[in-house]
Amino acid sequence: MVNNHWLNVVLVTPEIPGNTGSIGRTCLALNIRLILIKPYGFELSEKALRRAGLDYWQYLELTEYQSWQDFISSEKPQHLIGLSANATKTFFSTQLQPSSYLVFGPESRGLPLDITSKIDSYKLPIVNEHVRSLNLSNAVTTCCYEAFRQLNV
Repeated sequence: MVNNHWLNVVLVTPEIPGNTGSIGRTCLALNIRLILIKPYGFELSEKALRRAGLDYWQYLELTEYQSWQDFISSEKPQHLIGLSANATKTFFSTQLQPSSYLVFGPESRGLPLDITSKIDSYKLPIVNEHVRSLNLSNAVTTCCYEAFRQLNV
């Protein structure tokens, strides 16, 4: 699949509907496509979305896949960037490209090794040793705005 988006955010098995909703809002605000890879830890029905107050969801550029392999087969992504608290390089050192795919794992465990071992992975700096990780929605927003800055969108 060829896409014309300046950036893609990929959530692999997202677990928390509030985070996914906030990420969707950021993607819509910046004209970024959101890709969700099943299974989800919540329901994406119209009724569930209305209950969560996501009245903008219908305007979001959203693509869903049944699995990571379905995503790879359909999208044939050229520039995958994984975000992981366990990475050694910081996200601010990456060279983003138009139509990059920023890949984030589930809130409780992050991206699995079978994905991070095949793509370049980066982390957001955390300087205080008492903080294990950042909220997924905050991390995605930070990375999207850094991409916006780097690519001068």
